[in-house]
Amino acid sequence: GTMVVKGPAPAGPLACPGAFRYEVAGMEPIRVFVCDDAPAFRDLLRLALEQDGALAIVGEADDGAHLEDIAAARPDVVLLDVSMPRLGGLEALPRVRELAPAARIVVLSSFGADEMGAAALDAGADRYVDKRESFARIREVVRELGAR
Repeated sequence: GTMVVKGPAPAGPLACPGAFRYEVAGMEPIRVFVCDDAPAFRDLLRLALEQDGALAIVGEADDGAHLEDIAAARPDVVLLDVSMPRLGGLEALPRVRELAPAARIVVLSSFGADEMGAAALDAGADRYVDKRESFARIREVVRELGAR
């Protein structure tokens, strides 16, 4: 039978870009693009998402104005932070739709859902998640939206 080993990936020179894990499982990962201006949050989010073998980060942007890479990344799910300098998530939404028409868009914000959730959905987001929620919750939403 096939043995799938769960657990953290080895660090250092042995670390391999998770590609092989998906071949073992015989499934394509859910491709995630992260757009957030806070490097520390992006790093944590990347680590949290990639702990889930079904998810792969295929690109990142630190601003809604720098989304050129998104078309080539062909993401299934885009995580978009509301409050970025220059071009925030809500302003960037139509551009994301244009560059990645097949992607589902999750807007992240540290404003409560009452203030921001409705605005995000009105602007065309598929889902709104409060950044103060657990990474496990964000992962759950990504898996749900990316499921094919």
